Amino acid sequence: MNTPPDRHDHRGTSEPTQRGHGSDPSLTAAELGLAVAAPAKDARETPEADAPAESGLTRRLKSLLPWSTDTDPVSALIRTHKGIHPDADTGLVRRAYEMAERMHRGQMRKSGDPFITHPVAVAAILSDLGMDTVTLVAAMLHDTVEDTSYTVAALESDFGPEVALIVDGLTKFDKLFFGEAAEAETLRKLIIAAGRDVRVLVIKLADRLHNMRTLDARSTKSQQRIATATRDVLVPLCDRLGIQVLKRELEDCVLKALSPSGYALITEYLAQREGWNEYLDRAKTVFTQELRAGRVDCKITVRPRHLYSIWKDTVAGRHSEPHDLPRLVVRVDGGDMDCYAALGVIHGRWRPVPGRFKDFIASPKNNLYRSLHTTVIGPDGRSVEVLIRTREMHLSAEYGVAVNFRYPEGMGGYGPAARAEQLEWLQRLLDWESAAAEPGQFLASLRCDLSESQIIVFTGTGRPVLLPSDSTPVDLAYTLSADTGNRCIGSRINGRLVPLSSPLADGDSVEIITRQDADDERGPSEEWLTFVKTPHARLHIGRWFEKRSETVTIANKVRLGRVAVGLALRQHGRGLASDLPLVRLAGQLGFPDLETLLVAVADHKVSANTVVDRLIRAVDHSPQ
Repeated sequence: MNTPPDRHDHRGTSEPTQRGHGSDPSLTAAELGLAVAAPAKDARETPEADAPAESGLTRRLKSLLPWSTDTDPVSALIRTHKGIHPDADTGLVRRAYEMAERMHRGQMRKSGDPFITHPVAVAAILSDLGMDTVTLVAAMLHDTVEDTSYTVAALESDFGPEVALIVDGLTKFDKLFFGEAAEAETLRKLIIAAGRDVRVLVIKLADRLHNMRTLDARSTKSQQRIATATRDVLVPLCDRLGIQVLKRELEDCVLKALSPSGYALITEYLAQREGWNEYLDRAKTVFTQELRAGRVDCKITVRPRHLYSIWKDTVAGRHSEPHDLPRLVVRVDGGDMDCYAALGVIHGRWRPVPGRFKDFIASPKNNLYRSLHTTVIGPDGRSVEVLIRTREMHLSAEYGVAVNFRYPEGMGGYGPAARAEQLEWLQRLLDWESAAAEPGQFLASLRCDLSESQIIVFTGTGRPVLLPSDSTPVDLAYTLSADTGNRCIGSRINGRLVPLSSPLADGDSVEIITRQDADDERGPSEEWLTFVKTPHARLHIGRWFEKRSETVTIANKVRLGRVAVGLALRQHGRGLASDLPLVRLAGQLGFPDLETLLVAVADHKVSANTVVDRLIRAVDHSPQ
């Protein structure tokens, strides 16, 4: 089997193919068009082959030094990691660095820096987040399988299956074989892998953040393409994970790339605000005194808004000049009720601005963000925005899902149960992604589901439901359950009977009217597909018609068989780029042509898993 040209021969070139930089790797076993890992070599290269190795004692002593050295680029991130996780196996992190340095040796980034600086920077970002040792090891190695001769099998042998699973989930499909579908299929693979281990997605975000920090090294066209993809998909994913410390910087980098003039305008505005810091310090002191007088124990900090946030709410909102409000964060020592006590003190002392109060404690955001937001006329008659939260709320607001790794189970109420609740949206994505056969459909549905513009509506029983803006009663019905959606025949919004295509508004009370006859086999209307907004609704409507189709053409069966094989491949983290492997397999299984095999799959005469198993065996056992 021939290896695609330049698959591993990147050393000494300007920059290897890398995730987050707008280009994609070639696939192993390219002749068959399958995105699978190449078998491990009989003799793997190790860092010790070319360079003298330090003793284990030397490495351990270096990791304890309170300073970094030029010869030890990972000491700072190891020191940070040990500060958060005192029992961490830092030797494993160092060993991962040595392997990555060995495999990437000679490769350079477009900036001219050695390529190894990139995985080290990504691991440092994750160390600051407080992620666990496995995450840092995977971050160090996340480009090795894609850009060097290091294989998934070798990586698993050296660092274990957990690290291998994460790195494999981050490895891209190749544009050479997948064409325009490569980006969407890679993103689909990332989502599926994140469903198994969310650390895949956290590493991807850190990877993109470092690439955005160094975006100036790329052409203007590449900068705009990468920044647009970051804005449309990765920033919303970061928001869903609740990791605001990453989201803020990602958004500022996006603004700099897509609107340099807007970035410069906001930067100049921030630099020219006379007396801003002095006023904030005085407001902080006054608020602290008032809350203490009201017997509320708390800590107040200044929270400046980041550049993109100011730009979006002013310049992008067609204001002639940027403007911002002083903002304070009140962290109370206690529980939820102490937050409301602090709110009472603040509103009792300073007049609240109408329409500026939001209770995200009673109604958390879709990423489980919880805080009280209010704006009051503060000292000197100036408007001051105030955020009130507990310590636990503050940590979750900053670190999101990463807080579960930063704090061991049993501390602060974090752990598997909290993580499962945070990732409900991810399970919803996994529910409908398999129904999106076309890559374009998948990307469109993903952008809709991750839409930042969302509303909360209330069912007839008072249950709050989060939906994308402009959703309809049909979207709400299918969000409640597939059965409710299929039996939906009408709706009332705020007590008024309205068409099912009517857009819902934030705060609406919506009653879904359904058929009561259980034997009534009537279901959704095909017309609904023209106005529903949520992928969930589109998925169930499509499934209903597929199950009840009286006549299925041969062409439809071929399509269904092809989709079934594609889904089975994705469950193995692989993909099919051409029909050649299937054509060969059809003859081996005794079918006259490919179409007959696909029809057999659609009719369940041959299972898709059987076909995929045979395809994978053909690749894994073919000569390299």
